[in-house]
Amino acid sequence: MRWRPADESDDCFGWIVEERFRRTSHALRAGGRVWLIDPVAGDGLEERVRALGEPAGVLQLLDRHRRDCSAWAALLGVPHVRAWEGLGGAPFEALPVRQNRLWREVALWDPVSSTLVCADALGAVPYFTAPGERIGWHPLIRPFPPRSFRRVEPRRILVGHGPGVTELAADALADQLAHGRRRLVRAWLGTLRTSGWAAST
Repeated sequence: MRWRPADESDDCFGWIVEERFRRTSHALRAGGRVWLIDPVAGDGLEERVRALGEPAGVLQLLDRHRRDCSAWAALLGVPHVRAWEGLGGAPFEALPVRQNRLWREVALWDPVSSTLVCADALGAVPYFTAPGERIGWHPLIRPFPPRSFRRVEPRRILVGHGPGVTELAADALADQLAHGRRRLVRAWLGTLRTSGWAAST
């Protein structure tokens, strides 16, 4: 599968699959080891992941984000952790997004690097964003955004669709928390323009 690098730094490597909705995966070093987050498979990625550090686990943040989590866990010989059920010793804080029969999702907060990692709560493709937004809420989350995000001031935000926000990330999140709901109609019109979306993966 074709991919391109994204969100690269000393402690992080991300990759975006070249497709309409730009599924984004991350390898993030925390607590001295590397955690894969909602990863998709691709040629040459294992070397990049191992170069970042010792793999510790694969974290799936959203119940429908199966992607290639199980395959990566088997390849690296690490646990596949369904984060809405618990973090399995991963050095992050779980921020509740949705927890019901139809939608189970958490985001990750790393206080050491001030990093917020999202699956579908926030995204950076037109399906999520209103005009002028760098990131936006998932269309079904925008009316009632997660209160847990009010507790954090991220230096960077990594998302499951599109590139992350690495500059003025706290401002981007604060803008969504304060004004995202007011832009609901404009955001939903953008969602309609990206018709063809079936289910987030």
